[in-house]
Amino acid sequence: MATPNNLILIGMPSCGKSTLGVLLAKHLAMRFVDTDLMIQEEVSMRLHDYQLSEGMAAFQELEERVLCSVQTERTVIATGGSAIYYPEAMAHLKTLGRVVFLDVPLEVVRSRIGDLAERGVVFESGTALEDLLRARMPLYQKYADSVIVCGGKPLYALVEEVAWLMHD
Repeated sequence: MATPNNLILIGMPSCGKSTLGVLLAKHLAMRFVDTDLMIQEEVSMRLHDYQLSEGMAAFQELEERVLCSVQTERTVIATGGSAIYYPEAMAHLKTLGRVVFLDVPLEVVRSRIGDLAERGVVFESGTALEDLLRARMPLYQKYADSVIVCGGKPLYALVEEVAWLMHD
């Protein structure tokens, strides 16, 4: 691949990576890939079910391997919220394009997320959503090439704002 020409979306679960990613891909005439769906396709089960049957450590190994295997061009890539836990995977993704952190207020994430475990979110039992965000925020900021503050903005405005990054 000559020039990195992908957009890689990172952020908390339920921040809108997949929803915004599909719209961005249509707007920019690019492909769309969701790494959570890649994982589900590989194991033929939901993330939560795989975590229950194989354990969190096995899931994390699988997630890292899938993230490191992504090879694509002109694609919007929606990652799982825990992608930032894998330095090797994030280094690989950064070679593919611009990493964009979708910074969504905690209240919005809380209203969308539902049951953390049922969603297949990587977290330690008993961890509150606030603690998860507090622990992940420095990693999202570390790996982001760009940060999009999403609170209160309509979806079409976010599409335009992120799409503009492809012209930077």
